[in-house]
Formats: sequence, structure tokens, C-alpha cells
Amino acid sequence: MNRRKFMAAAAAGAASLEAAPRLAIEGGAPVRATPLRARHWGPLYYDDKERAALNEVLDIGAPFRWWGQPGGKPPTKVATFEKEFAERMQTRFALAVTSGTAALQTAVAAFGVGPGDEVILPAWTWHSTCTAVIMAGALPVFAEVDESFNLDPTDLERKITPRTKLVIVAHLQGVPADMDAILEIARRHKLKVLEDCAQAVGGSYKGRPLGSLGDMGIYSHQVNKTISSGEGGSVVTSDPLLFERASRFHDVGSLRALHEERVGKAALEPFAGVNFRMNEFTGGVMLAQLRKLDTIIGAARNHVRRIYDSLTGLDGIRFRKRPDPDGETGDSVYIGFDSQERRDRFMEAMKAENVPARPPSGSVVLPVQNYIEKKLTAFPNWPTWTMGRGPTIRYGAESCPRTLDILNRFAGVAVDPKFTRRDVDDIIAAIRKVYPAVMAS
Repeated sequence: MNRRKFMAAAAAGAASLEAAPRLAIEGGAPVRATPLRARHWGPLYYDDKERAALNEVLDIGAPFRWWGQPGGKPPTKVATFEKEFAERMQTRFALAVTSGTAALQTAVAAFGVGPGDEVILPAWTWHSTCTAVIMAGALPVFAEVDESFNLDPTDLERKITPRTKLVIVAHLQGVPADMDAILEIARRHKLKVLEDCAQAVGGSYKGRPLGSLGDMGIYSHQVNKTISSGEGGSVVTSDPLLFERASRFHDVGSLRALHEERVGKAALEPFAGVNFRMNEFTGGVMLAQLRKLDTIIGAARNHVRRIYDSLTGLDGIRFRKRPDPDGETGDSVYIGFDSQERRDRFMEAMKAENVPARPPSGSVVLPVQNYIEKKLTAFPNWPTWTMGRGPTIRYGAESCPRTLDILNRFAGVAVDPKFTRRDVDDIIAAIRKVYPAVMAS
């Protein structure tokens, strides 16, 4: 480059810097006057449909799913929800339970996981994914996540041992995991796969609903999930034996006539179970919510698609890994940085613009939790850490360095399906304003 061209380029660079809006954190005007806040999705869509369902249960006086008042109308809400949920998730069977945690415990029991078995799960997910393994007396073995924030297939294969019985894949914050790679590894090693779709209800992978790709899938209907009754959960499978085991476990070992009819004929003797039965009030709300699922996700996906499309050309920007962008539920948009310090500066500057950004959230790094690192259970002789590799396995930060590094370098903005066009424009404007300034600092 000759001197004249160099001076022209320098002048253009200086002009662009002068033209860049001053960050709010440095005294400039913020993008928004008030903070943007994403809300819980399901309750945003409550209307007369949920109200009518609740009133019908009240009117017939039949809140228990299996029978109503003598001589009165029979309950139908939970049974209808199960039928329509199975259809929506493209599985043969669905089972309604009291929570996502209950769904996980029910599914783990259905697989026959118990003392001496090992279960591989991502190092970053919610407590319940691990608790279900511990409550079965089995040993949790943590694999790293990749930049999708989901289970890293390569590390999954490294963690397989002769004692491994099950792989739990969590589709976190609405983004599908790399199911092609995970299923190939699991099938090659003859392992069962449980999809934890608690944070991705309604998501898909290459056109198939999440939860239908593995041997079983579970979902949460807690208040901050895609569709919600405050609490609640579902289990799906196309395997009749797994469904029967799940149904028996969630209902004190019994198999009710409706579920026996669905599997064709009982194949098992009764066994000890728990009570995770969904009630009719919850079932009514969930049935109304389920019928709105595609509307909710469609709105959120449109917002997220517009954000990604508007930011893709931003110089050097790197997003969270997305194994199937079309299958995401539209939960959020995450951006990666080369260091935690730069990530933190981005979050501080975005907060000042009244478009808050956050680290990856909604889950915890499990191996560094005190009760896991110290191997604490309600009973000192619980088999999880007294059998097999339990006494010698080590957790802590040294067992998941890549997971910690990834989570410390990403920040994102949460989306809700009822954001206005102006809200979405503000997200785009704030990122386009803050990101280049942070990267230039």
C-alpha cells in the first residue's frame, strides 16, 4: 500500500470511529429507555381455553384422572393430553406426570437403570437430570459439552465403559444436540438413549420432533418452559415395554386399563413404584397449551431468525453452534468471545443499553456442585458412590475444563414469542452497537 492509500484508509477508519454511536456505558444514549425482559412463554398465552378446561373439571367434580364422581361424567383431560402429545411428538405412547423431574425418574426406571450401572450425561444441565440417576442408585458420568452447549459426541464416546447402560442427551435452551453423531455412537455401543427435552419442548432435529429420536424422551411443563401448567411433565416412547414400565413406575406399580389397552397386553408383573400421576386440572391446562405449541414456537423462531439474519454480516461475529437451526425453539441468541473478560464487558455494555445479555443459564455445571463433588446423598450407604467405580471416580472442575471454558466465553439475549418488532429491532441495534466496540477494545 502506498502512502496516499494508507492515509486514505486511516482517515476512513477514523471517520467510522467518530460516526459510531457512543456506548451507554460510556455516557451515550441507550438503545432503549427501559430494560427489555423476556417472560415465561406458556402463561403469555393463557386465555379462555385454559379457563374453560379448569371450569369443566370443577363443574363435574372430577380432578383425579382415573375416575370421577359416582354416576357423573368421567375425567378426560389427562387421557386426551397424552393422546395428542404422542401424536405431536410422533411417538406411539405418551405418559403425563407431575414434573420434568418425575419424568426423568420415570424414564430412568423404565430403562431398568440401577446400582452398578453407569449413565453418561452432559456436564452442563439441570440438577434433575443427574438426580434421576442418583435416585436410581446408578453412577453419573459426565461428558463435556461443545459450543452448542449440548453433549459433545466425541467426549461421550471417551466416557463409555463396560458398565455404561444409558446416555442422557439434554437439548438445552431450545437448541438440538448433534443427534446423528450421538445416536451413531450409542447404537454402535448398544446403548439406550434418553432425550431430555425439558428446555426444548416442540423443537425438532432434521424434521423429527425432539424426544422421538432416542429410545425415550422427557419434557418439563414447569413455568419457564415452552408450554406450562406451572408444574408438570411428560414421557414419550414408541417401545411398548418401556411404556409399560414407565406407566407402572409412575402409578405405584399398577397398569391401568387405558394404558394396558394402549400397549395391547400387559407383559410385566406389578412392581414397587411411586405416585407421579398428573391431575385433571393440570391435564386441562396442558391440553389447551399443547394446542398452542406451534403458534408459540413459530413466533419465537421468527424473532430469532431475524436476529441471526441481521447479525450474520457483523465482522468476526461467532454464534453458538447450531446443529439444526430450523429445529430450534427460538429461546435465545448467543455470541462467543475469545475470553471471559471480553464476554463480561459485552454483558456490562448491553445492560447499559437496556438490552441485557446473560451467560448460558437455566442449568448448572454439575461436576462442581458441592453435593456431587463430595458425593453426598440422603443416606451414607447409598449405592451410587459405594459400588463399581463410585468410590474412585472424581468430579470437580478438573473433570469438565472445556465445559467451564465454553460457558465462560458466551453471552446471549433471551427472546420471548410476544416481543414486538421494535423489541427485536432493539436487540439487533444493541448488539450491532456494542459488539464491534467491545471487540475493538
